[in-house]
Amino acid sequence: MDTAHPVMRRDRPAARRLPAGGGAALLAAAWMSGCVELEVPAPGPDLEPIRVNGSRFVGARSGARFTPWGFNYDHDAAGRLIEDYWETEWATVEEDFAEMKALGANVVRVHFQLGKFMRTPDAPDPGALARLARLLALAERTGLYLDLTGLGCYHKRDVPVWYDALPEADRWAVQARFWEAVAKTGAGSDAVFCYDLMNEPILPGGTKKETEWLGGELGGKFFVQRIALDLAGRTREAVAKAWIDTLVAAVRRHDTRHLVTVGAIPWAHIFPGAKPLFHAKDTGAALDFVSVHVYPKKGEVDQAVAALKVYDVGKPVVVEEMFPMSCSLEELDAFVEASRGIAAGWIGFYWGKRIEDYTPEDGLSGAMTRAWLEYFRGKSAEIRK
Repeated sequence: MDTAHPVMRRDRPAARRLPAGGGAALLAAAWMSGCVELEVPAPGPDLEPIRVNGSRFVGARSGARFTPWGFNYDHDAAGRLIEDYWETEWATVEEDFAEMKALGANVVRVHFQLGKFMRTPDAPDPGALARLARLLALAERTGLYLDLTGLGCYHKRDVPVWYDALPEADRWAVQARFWEAVAKTGAGSDAVFCYDLMNEPILPGGTKKETEWLGGELGGKFFVQRIALDLAGRTREAVAKAWIDTLVAAVRRHDTRHLVTVGAIPWAHIFPGAKPLFHAKDTGAALDFVSVHVYPKKGEVDQAVAALKVYDVGKPVVVEEMFPMSCSLEELDAFVEASRGIAAGWIGFYWGKRIEDYTPEDGLSGAMTRAWLEYFRGKSAEIRK
């Protein structure tokens, strides 16, 4: 979950908008009809498919170790999600990718919203898929891998009414169609690091029946989402496994070579002694690696590392979210260092503002973010060597 304070973005020229009915739209429409596959340019020389090798990642062709080190690109300074501006302000996306690369990132985690990718329960949006293909091409040119996180409902106002009204089985079916469309688009691109099925899924507890699919609001966004409202006599493990297996199968219908994960809340960090749910050995058997979101607290670095160890289940572990939100930058670095024997990668946050553009007028939050970016840049060579 992103709980950092927003920062102000400098003015940028907007990209030219593609004409209606242009090549990208026609290509996506053809994909929808099944006539052609969405194509992205051949990968650049620096990208190759990533594979799991024990508790680490390696390049599929070179065998070289790959350590994910990058940013969540979850919203801009105004709180807009990428789908809110990538059609009309493409130059902003290009510039942000160049800046993240310059800071030393090799992975960018992009968060996609279900309501922007699914027109109806049965039909994905061809324009969104065309823009995804364009994003993959940009990532290839820039030399960045993408962690494609899906099924977001971050802005409640953008969640389709029809989607919220669906019962569990039908909702899962729509989610599967989302992933079929995204995986079909990304299958041919070496810029895909992984597909993250959902950001921070949760389940109801015990016999309690929930009425809302979304969890609590944080900074105007809903980062947490339920995959069921009622266990209906099932165990939490059984529901989680059925959901994972359903969506992984949807991905694998079109893409058998890229990795799949789920970005989970590490409950052991909140409730010591808690065990993994989505990443338990049997429940998450279809997942390729573990993704957890860890925000160390002041004076509790050891507790954060201990919680991370709980997720060492024989697969690579990626700290998919981290930020010095509740601790000092020195403590965050201590967490990174202490977790190097457990974690295979770390991903922080970037909100579209360069280090040199932060000024005293940005206040404490701006100073914190500037310090974080300076730390990230300075740490990059050490982490990725």
